[in-house]
Amino acid sequence: MHPDIQNYYNTQEPEYKVICDKLAEIILKNLPEAENKVWHSHPVWFIDGNPIVGYDKLKNGLRLMFWSGVTFEEKDLKPGTGKFKDASITYTSIDQLNVEDIERWLQKSKNIQWDYKNIVKRKGVLERLK
Repeated sequence: MHPDIQNYYNTQEPEYKVICDKLAEIILKNLPEAENKVWHSHPVWFIDGNPIVGYDKLKNGLRLMFWSGVTFEEKDLKPGTGKFKDASITYTSIDQLNVEDIERWLQKSKNIQWDYKNIVKRKGVLERLK
């Protein structure tokens, strides 16, 4: 795991640090090929330079976000603003994590991707990769 991600964890309150640790463990196990780094101030995993999954601490909890999550058609993932294809779930305690759900979403994130890597080049237009 990238050292900047560990630094991110070290700045979290204890109840959120434990959620970050568990999410990282699940993501690293299920996306071993993915590059990981801190991007826009929070941990993000990429496949072939395309952002796939990440999480960040918000006022109301720790948000796990999938860049192409709307396309997963999962009831527990809430759509973002509607401008992009992102969807997320927010956790406030470790007990709320459902590992089976997260692993299923991570498998979908490998197979269902929108091309965020080239969004600027395409002037904000997203194209489906997989």
